Amino acid sequence: MPAFSFSTVPHIVSELGAARVLGELLRPRFTSARHAMIVTDPGFLKTGLVELPAQSLKAAGFHVKIYSDVMADPPERVVLDAVAAARQFEADLIIGIGGGSSMDVAKLIAIMTDNSQPLREIYGIGNVKGERLPLVQVPTTAGTGSEVTNISIVTTGATTKMGVVAPQLYADMAVLDAELTLGLPPAVTAATGIDAMVHAIEAYTSRLKKNPLSDGLARQALALLSANLIPACENGRDVGARQAMLLGACLAGQAFANAPVAAVHALAYPIGGIFHVPHGLSNSLVLPHVLRFNAPVAAPLYAELATIVVPHAAGSDEARTEALVVAMQQLATIAGIERTLQQVGIAETDLDRLADDAMLQTRLLGNNPRDVSRADARAIYAAAL
Repeated sequence: MPAFSFSTVPHIVSELGAARVLGELLRPRFTSARHAMIVTDPGFLKTGLVELPAQSLKAAGFHVKIYSDVMADPPERVVLDAVAAARQFEADLIIGIGGGSSMDVAKLIAIMTDNSQPLREIYGIGNVKGERLPLVQVPTTAGTGSEVTNISIVTTGATTKMGVVAPQLYADMAVLDAELTLGLPPAVTAATGIDAMVHAIEAYTSRLKKNPLSDGLARQALALLSANLIPACENGRDVGARQAMLLGACLAGQAFANAPVAAVHALAYPIGGIFHVPHGLSNSLVLPHVLRFNAPVAAPLYAELATIVVPHAAGSDEARTEALVVAMQQLATIAGIERTLQQVGIAETDLDRLADDAMLQTRLLGNNPRDVSRADARAIYAAAL
């Protein structure tokens, strides 16, 4: 039995309607907190779904401020502006309500508000010093798993991103409530759902930190996500499917927080950074081709996952791996999202730049079950074109 360590959020609530009673959930756990800052984005604010959680917090005795200037792939200036707003409000409880970007910004606010460390000094692994403010995460998409991970991604330039990875980024509580996801369009539901499936697949095959706890979470996540993705896309008001998707994304998030993701994400990041393709869709576009590339090394593990996603798959490990690949492609087709790089505006002349950028993702590539050269990366992009 290999030695391993496993960390996660200490308290998770998965309950339909939980956001409506958020104040009742939080007050007993954060007895001294008075100033709760909700961190979200303009799009989610417009849905009006922030109002009930905010009202519940006020009824529980919290002063509430809503910070709603988060944008997708948040740049440094948004993080710094949000931290300044938290300091001015004298926030002593941070609540991220939104997708991965809102939750990532919430993590950094919780770390930096009472901390003199500059943002540039905390990039990387384990560079955060000191404690953070109490932190609660409430996802509104079933994809990133950011509510239970210890990483936050920041856009540092026109096409570059940096990560902050530290144990302080694990929240105190995650609240999963499908009522907050009912307005998601099918395309967003599909892309974020496939993103969560990628988290599970890559955690299960992670080269360096694969472990029994992450394996079990990844398998359960794949079972929930594969069974409920299409129902959630076809009927966005199906709260059962939506709640199952949230739980699946959460389990996958716990898996990859401890057994990190690899080449799919490494090749997806340049697609998002250069061409501003949403993260989940970027992952979906390269996933089948990375799986086929990894198959000579990882086919036995992919075959095990195929029994979950494609129970009728039979034959050799290689045959079942191909069945898994085809099943993931079919999910994208049925859900109606883009299947090729050309469909998102990427041409053959862009592949060298993508390959160059992908090779900079050394932290992720090191987790891949098979070594990836620049030529390999370019060939994978060419297959995805």
